[in-house]
Amino acid sequence: MKICVTSEGGNLDSKVDPRFGRCKYFLFVDTETLEFEIKDNVSANASGGAGIQAGQLMATVGVKAVVTGHVGPNAFQTLQAAGIDIYIGASGTAAETIENFKNGKLKKADAPDAAKKSGFNR
Repeated sequence: MKICVTSEGGNLDSKVDPRFGRCKYFLFVDTETLEFEIKDNVSANASGGAGIQAGQLMATVGVKAVVTGHVGPNAFQTLQAAGIDIYIGASGTAAETIENFKNGKLKKADAPDAAKKSGFNR
């Protein structure tokens, strides 16, 4: 399964970035092989709409789930409309987070958990 983990760095040993729309990097990971691709989040410094733009990117690259610390209402709505599952509360390294995802230890979001336009989510 192809998922996206928000990341502060460019490898699996990097810390999970707690922000979705304004994270530094997106790690696109195949959960079966652990092969991954890193992309800079070009929307991170946008004056507005970062969550929506990030959500649209997820739909474009075909991820089935997003794993992050927090997600705001605009990103949540965009991801939900695209049929992408959202998992929040992730912390630690990307590798640890992927293992937690595979073992069913992460919370699937049923609502956003950050304020609109909060930038740095709680």
